Amino acid sequence: MSSSVVADEVRRFDALAQQWWNPRGPMAPLHAMNPLRTAWANRHIRHALDGPARLLDIGCGAGLASEAMAKLGHTVLGIDAAPEVINAALAHAEGQNLALTYRCQTAEALLAEGAKFQAITALEVIEHVADPQAFLASLAGLLEPGGVLILSTLNRTRRSWLTAKFGAEYVLRLLPIGTHSWKQFITPAELAAMLRQAGLRTTDVAGMSFNPLKGQWTETRDTSVNYILAGRLD
Repeated sequence: MSSSVVADEVRRFDALAQQWWNPRGPMAPLHAMNPLRTAWANRHIRHALDGPARLLDIGCGAGLASEAMAKLGHTVLGIDAAPEVINAALAHAEGQNLALTYRCQTAEALLAEGAKFQAITALEVIEHVADPQAFLASLAGLLEPGGVLILSTLNRTRRSWLTAKFGAEYVLRLLPIGTHSWKQFITPAELAAMLRQAGLRTTDVAGMSFNPLKGQWTETRDTSVNYILAGRLD
């Protein structure tokens, strides 16, 4: 099975490893977004499974979502293909006594081991992989029957190009230039179709919108830029 990993993406994120946990650094947008996306994921996972899960956080970076989900009561394995990022995750988690482990590994390698999870989160990941459909097939293979998949990503719209690509990277400098490729953004309809092809059904979709006056992200019906989706393997 070919890897979903893009080597240039790994190098780009590895270079940010030591700044990942700085809430005012290059990952500041993820720090701001994290409470919303992890609360949304936790709510949907607990509702579907009637409790906490054995959870895989794929493309975990230095562990923003992994730590948050572990603190919410889930038993978490975070994996990422970037070794320096995983080292930063391990260092930050040390001494916190969380049900949390990390590995520098790909989804395909984990699938080859025969691993299974009750829930998977892949937050701001699918727009960075080599083949989104193959990536989703791997995630489906890693889920137990009845398992829950949570994805968050960016819609491919004119507004998302203006705000999430051109605005965030070139004008406001909220993200390092080159963080995103607008052509790799995926519409909610496209993502739902990909999920169906992978044997999953979409159970909920919500927009995530940023209020610059409050500096906060909120759940909305507006999916034109950022959105989060729940799917289930029946």
